[in-house]
Amino acid sequence: FFFPEFAASTMGAVRLPYASSTKLATIYATLALLLAVVPPSIHGFAYAPNFITKIIEQSTGVTPVGLLDVGGKTDVDDAAAAASSTEEDAASSPLTLKGPITTRFPPEPNGYLHLGHAKAVSFNFATARAFAEGNGRCHMRLDDTNPSKEEDEYVYSILEDVRWIQRGLEPFGGEKDDDDVNAGPWFGNVRKTSDYFQLIYDAAVHLIQSGDAFIDELSPEEMREYRGTLTAPGKESPYRNRPIDENLKLFSQMRSGDFPDGTYVLRAKIDMASPNLNLRDPVLYRIKHETHQATGDDWCIYPMYDFSHPIADAVEGISHSLCTLEFEDHRPLYDWVAERIMEAGLVQCMPRQIEFSRLNLKYTVLSKRKLIKLVTESHVTGWDDPRMPTLSGIRRRGVPPSAIRLFCERMGISKTDSNIDFGILEDCAREVLDEESPRAFAILDPIKVTVTNWDASSMEDFEIPSHPKREELGNRTVPFGKSVYIERSDFFDLEGPEGEATGNKPPKGFKRLLPGEKVRLKYAYVIQCDEVVRDATTNEPVELLCTVFPETRAGVTPEGEARVKGIIQWVEASSGASCQVMQYDRLFKTEEPGKESDDFINDLNKESLKVIKNVMVEPSVAMDALRVIAQMRNDASSDVNDKQYHSDLTYQFERSGYFALDSSSTESNLVFNRVVTLRDTWNASPGKNKKSKQPKQQNNDAGKNRGGGGQAPVIEDARRIALRAGTILEAAPHPEADSLIVCKLDVGDINEDGEPEEPRTVVAGLAGKISFDDLINRKIVCIANLKPSKMRGIESTAMLLAASDGKEGDDETVQLLDVPASVPNGELLFFENMEVGEPDVMLKSKGALKVWDRVKAKLRVNADGEATYQGEDDAVRKIMTSDGPVKVSSLMDCIIG
Repeated sequence: FFFPEFAASTMGAVRLPYASSTKLATIYATLALLLAVVPPSIHGFAYAPNFITKIIEQSTGVTPVGLLDVGGKTDVDDAAAAASSTEEDAASSPLTLKGPITTRFPPEPNGYLHLGHAKAVSFNFATARAFAEGNGRCHMRLDDTNPSKEEDEYVYSILEDVRWIQRGLEPFGGEKDDDDVNAGPWFGNVRKTSDYFQLIYDAAVHLIQSGDAFIDELSPEEMREYRGTLTAPGKESPYRNRPIDENLKLFSQMRSGDFPDGTYVLRAKIDMASPNLNLRDPVLYRIKHETHQATGDDWCIYPMYDFSHPIADAVEGISHSLCTLEFEDHRPLYDWVAERIMEAGLVQCMPRQIEFSRLNLKYTVLSKRKLIKLVTESHVTGWDDPRMPTLSGIRRRGVPPSAIRLFCERMGISKTDSNIDFGILEDCAREVLDEESPRAFAILDPIKVTVTNWDASSMEDFEIPSHPKREELGNRTVPFGKSVYIERSDFFDLEGPEGEATGNKPPKGFKRLLPGEKVRLKYAYVIQCDEVVRDATTNEPVELLCTVFPETRAGVTPEGEARVKGIIQWVEASSGASCQVMQYDRLFKTEEPGKESDDFINDLNKESLKVIKNVMVEPSVAMDALRVIAQMRNDASSDVNDKQYHSDLTYQFERSGYFALDSSSTESNLVFNRVVTLRDTWNASPGKNKKSKQPKQQNNDAGKNRGGGGQAPVIEDARRIALRAGTILEAAPHPEADSLIVCKLDVGDINEDGEPEEPRTVVAGLAGKISFDDLINRKIVCIANLKPSKMRGIESTAMLLAASDGKEGDDETVQLLDVPASVPNGELLFFENMEVGEPDVMLKSKGALKVWDRVKAKLRVNADGEATYQGEDDAVRKIMTSDGPVKVSSLMDCIIG
């Protein structure tokens, strides 16, 4: 668990976004002492102790170095996860690793890395560094077991991204081949699962010989049928007991290419009655007559990930295989494979798999399928479009790798899924860029100022600090002459169309240039606007004729004169350089693209890119940009570990935001990307920030920030409940409780690739109340965001809503809430004359669970048999679908629960 008030940056600077002032002295002292004793190689590790570091420490006896001291403060769920996982490890992994503490990052080379991968990269490398006393190391492995989707392009892109995100940190050692591919921050050479294909094949042969695997020839459809369901066991394949010699012969023929794709598969022989579907004789090998990007045509059978993964981990000596929560149910299979190959003497260690929550980010999509659609349908310019969440896009935009690591550190590690606001990433970028980026003048919308009392042949240079907080960055030279450009918005035209719209009055609080008034050019002189030159057609100003006051040079206010309050930026006209600015914003306009619109493409932000031409920048910016372009051209063969990018050149264009040089820049056409605005304009209150695009977003995670002091509006309880339409696919008695039934429920869940998830399991106290025939294929209402709970050994992941006449025992009549058949599964229901709900991701805290209790007390069936809710304004509202109200079959004037 991560405590933001104790976070430290990779530079050792204290990050205190939530700390109270009374804690400052203690925190500074603690961190100063910590950084003094931590080896330089791990100063960038800013995670607090978490359940994974605790598991590693408890299971190895090695104490991590460099974790933040949180003064004994911990998280109950975090401690429970550590204790639970340690007990599970002890029970399921009796064989202990002997060797260094080793982690790995094993992406499949079938696409570009994105921000979700950044969390895995950062944490795996950081964990290995924290256990330096245990000879910690992190491997880089490419999981190349699916030749139909893998390409060399992805291989090189992945390695480049990992090098970039770890840039600036101490690399791990190990022997490496002297080539660009293997050079990187990881330990030793880049590994590939294909390096172990022969070993994996030998392991499969061993499983066949030991009676733990068999060749199957069921079709995919038959295999799904034989697999069973969540509530019913599977059936054994008729080929399960095929003789070992026959299995070995068929497997050898598969290896030799004697059969076409799909003819046979190799399956593990485990338990078709297991409640864990992953243990119901999973497929280990399949036939694929496709050329592999690394091994060519050497193989025509390829192992499944669940089989190759533990073998690759074991052969590499991976001590702790850190992965995301979707692999938690796969861990028993992981251990089953690892134990058997170790017992066979094929490997020498027993790795341990530990799961943590994946990164979910608002205002973007991380699904590979959706990212491909954005590219192929030209909604973006490519995989490295600066609006994309790919690491190549983030890098091109100008976000420093240290900001990505800081973001990952601030998110921390836990076993609880969360939906992180994109603004936190932007805040991390601002924080790093504010520290690193020099300042510069850039005029995005220029209007010319001619200084009438300045000699046209005279130029004067001003030495200006490059950074107000970092003297070591020195000064930059900014010329001043007869003509300069200022921002059009820094001049308010009282006498033109602009003034006519306001009654010839400036906006309240406007302190910049007005006709006949003065303003200071930052670091230079005070000027006064004497005359406005206008366009003959539009009457808009095109040039300002001004007088300069020489005695006001460099901030001086002459004695007896009032200080000029307005200060604006400027660029001298003849020496300034014209460039193009790509003003990027968030790619999507909603927190969860596609959630309400049903198609994430409909939620694209049409204002995510504004191209601004003829932007004027001071000459130092152009000189720096030309130098970088020349270096990039000349240093193409430089060290890949310290590769430089155009976007390494960043600036704070004063009053505009942070900008980075784009890779499309040439000597004749400089292009700068806006990395991030100076302040968050998405979460600002509209009444206080006219640039705000929408009101401050309510945090929907587990009931946080609900109802209490903050600026966000309180969301009525009913709108926090996820009432969804669903269809009951199966229903059966609970095996251990006569009063309960177990249902299989389709509520329209989809995974990150847009494919249907497995139906949910629901345990309900409806035994004897409703016949099973009346349940199957029934369209009903369920609550989809309650915390899952186990009911007599079976986990229930949703709740059915039903009406009751209130009688007791066998006399009670219960009827499910019915939804029109035309309503799609997963549709979010709503309350009549109320805004559409903003459901919590999950109601799991004590306070959040009380929300449901309060809502339930106000649900009733009316005299017309319609489900209703009495709101906090005492108005009675129907529960509605896209095709009318929710009803029950015959009950009236009764409770719902």
